[in-house]
Amino acid sequence: MWFSENDFLSCFGEENPVASFKSAIAKENAHLKLRFNPDKATTGLLTEKAHFIDNLLQACWKHFMGACDTHHGLVATGGYGRGELFPYSDIDILVLLDPACAEDYREAVAGFANFLWDIGLKPGLSTRSVAECLQAAAADQTVFTSLLEMRLIAGSTTLFETLKQQVNSDTLWPSEKFFPAKLSEQERRYAKFHDTAYNLEPNIKEGPGGLRDLQVISWVFKHHYKAASLRELIKYGFLPKSEYDNLITARDILWRLRFALHNLTGRCEDRLLFDYQRELAAQLGYFDANDQPDVEQFMQFFFKTVVDIERLNEMLLQLLNEKLISNKESLNPIPITANFSSIDGYLEASNKDVFQKQPLALLEIFLILQQSPSLKGIRASTIRLIRKSLPLIDEEFRQNKRANRLFMDILRQPRGITHQLKRMNRYGILAAYLPDFANIVARMQYDLFHIYTVDEHTLFVIRNLRRFSLAKHNKELPFCNNIFLLISKPEILYIAALFHDIAKGRGGDHSTLGETIARQFCQQHELPSSDTKIITWLVRNHLLMSMTAQRKDISDPDIIHDFALHVGSIEYLNYLYLLTVADIRATNPSLWNAWKDALLKELYISTHQALHRGLLNPMARSERLEENRKEAREELIKLGLSPTSIERSWQHVSDDYFLRYSGDEIAWHTVAIAACHDHELPLVLLRPQTLRGSAEIFVYARNEVQIFSICTATLDQLGLTILDARIITTADQYVLNSFQVLEQSGKPITDLHREVHICTSLRHGLLTKTVKSSKNIHKQSRQAKHFPIKTTLTYLENPSHKHTILELVTTDRAGLLSTIGRAFTEQNIQLHDAKITTIGSRAEDMFYISALDGTPITDQHQRQALRDTILQLLSG
Repeated sequence: MWFSENDFLSCFGEENPVASFKSAIAKENAHLKLRFNPDKATTGLLTEKAHFIDNLLQACWKHFMGACDTHHGLVATGGYGRGELFPYSDIDILVLLDPACAEDYREAVAGFANFLWDIGLKPGLSTRSVAECLQAAAADQTVFTSLLEMRLIAGSTTLFETLKQQVNSDTLWPSEKFFPAKLSEQERRYAKFHDTAYNLEPNIKEGPGGLRDLQVISWVFKHHYKAASLRELIKYGFLPKSEYDNLITARDILWRLRFALHNLTGRCEDRLLFDYQRELAAQLGYFDANDQPDVEQFMQFFFKTVVDIERLNEMLLQLLNEKLISNKESLNPIPITANFSSIDGYLEASNKDVFQKQPLALLEIFLILQQSPSLKGIRASTIRLIRKSLPLIDEEFRQNKRANRLFMDILRQPRGITHQLKRMNRYGILAAYLPDFANIVARMQYDLFHIYTVDEHTLFVIRNLRRFSLAKHNKELPFCNNIFLLISKPEILYIAALFHDIAKGRGGDHSTLGETIARQFCQQHELPSSDTKIITWLVRNHLLMSMTAQRKDISDPDIIHDFALHVGSIEYLNYLYLLTVADIRATNPSLWNAWKDALLKELYISTHQALHRGLLNPMARSERLEENRKEAREELIKLGLSPTSIERSWQHVSDDYFLRYSGDEIAWHTVAIAACHDHELPLVLLRPQTLRGSAEIFVYARNEVQIFSICTATLDQLGLTILDARIITTADQYVLNSFQVLEQSGKPITDLHREVHICTSLRHGLLTKTVKSSKNIHKQSRQAKHFPIKTTLTYLENPSHKHTILELVTTDRAGLLSTIGRAFTEQNIQLHDAKITTIGSRAEDMFYISALDGTPITDQHQRQALRDTILQLLSG
């Protein structure tokens, strides 16, 4: 499909030129889509689209500019200037004005620009004289960058050549200024993506290792050397032909993916969203095989491609820095060891045979970097040697005791552990030295909870642990920093972190499989048996603390005692707590909040007290109960309540109440209950900040079966996330319900008007037994629909035999808890407690229930009826 300039000019003679142009653009895009083959390079298609737009713009320019079409200039910039135009890319153009007659043609230029918008091109258009271009370029390197690849489309050759000559001179942005500016820009761009290419929904243009990385190299290199193409990287000795070919292959892969994305979405889309990953995997020929889904194989292929680009970007920018910025003196080798010298602050192998003659130097080089903090990294030529020498890390190398000692030395250093492990992963050393680690490199965890690949997540866990050890990060999580000071051997934590998820993707329990792999590592590296015992225990139990905190009632002394029995010692508790916090924060930073922080801290403190007291002398429930009652009474007397008033307020509540609420919470409730008359019920209170970092909403009312359903539905409609629910029913049928909540953003409630609105809305709903409809509700995320979770309902054993425990696992959705409440109402079920756990889009909730008379539900028919009702309501 081809449209010449004359074809477009003739469209202006038609009755509806806008419709004709739109039709031509649609036909061209359809034609490109038809010709696109995901197995072949897209270079020709990108060039064709650029020529198509050239002809379209030339026709529009002649039509609107008329006689002045040679006085001014129409210039392509950016990607369009390079002739790389994807189906729905923005069209970056510059109208270059002749100041002598600019005012005479302002209206014509406006008409030209408006027409482009009318036909749907969405141009990135600027209008400037040569002098204005140079002024803007001098002030902003991004403007200068866009002009580096400009190309004349129509109009004045004289104006264009004048601008081009000035832009290509070395005075406007000399290389020694331009290079650091682009480097700084790249660092800021990387920071937006947490300095990792391994995101679940990566941006193939802007993300680390994306197309922008290649463009940065191109801009810096072409500007300095006035080069026509990247192929001249070979000519100037920056890349051998093999690496250049790898660079172009990787670029072509990303081009194909971006082209396919545009075709699939019908817009300029550069994010590899879940919505498109399966379709793209199918287009590229992936299919489910060996228990690995097609999309995981496809994403692993993508991640390995971008990490190659990221590594080449690192090497080339370093080499360009040497040529463009560094002085000659800094390029003189400074001996560091017999094997390595420093050149411009980077470690360089003394000769090309270093690794062949001494393979252990493949580990030694990273230890030297740790021990010499003034060094900036490894020189590009040596990175090449490392990559070339990876086959030397064979089984004999891995069994070598000197190699084992070197690896342990790296993990025991006081600085640089995270940086060097990341380098070792990027250069392939970790996967070569630890074959089990190779299994998790670029492995995607296809859910909404884990936003990084397994290897990247693992390194983030180690980074978080390292931050706990550094005083400069003390303000981040001071409690963790204080606990870290009690750790005698930090390397135990780092090894446990390295292996905690190493068996992901193998099928079976990754914790148990990982324990076996960790034990083999410890034995091979001759760790003391006591260290091996802690490491393997941590790997096997790395989920224990988070699951206990989130899914069990940690106010119950029996729960704490059972957990303390499992942990066994304060030393193990310290290690487990730090690993748990680091793991959660490295899984998905947005899911970490004050609630989880406070919950884990509370479990740690309670368990520490239990272990300190002695496992043979556990705290009885009666002791905890009396402790809370005493603390609350003392606080209430300070507030001016009489002992009579206190006892009257407490006369109907059960022992469970004093067990499950702290003295502070009991005092807060009691003050309100004492001042409230029956005719004023329901009583709704809100504390915006509790010791657990969340807001607490407290409801005191006469018991009615639909209270839980109304409360949860109203809170959901108000856009609040329910973290926990505690349900207490008194002997004379009053309820004391409390809900720990946060805003949907994960932040606490900070606005007084918001507090009043929440209390008013909830009280109104309880009085009228209705839920007010509102647009401010929880909406299922766009991504969640790609991870459907099969609903399962399981009745669990309850050690106390007091209530029946019902576990629900399902996809989190709006109104989930209120739906469960409806089911309880329909089946005459009484709710006593609820543990709410949401992991990404996965809800794992536990309900402590009984029949209306308070007895456990043991009848299988009644259990099945409740299960059927819940499934029916959820599916409806």
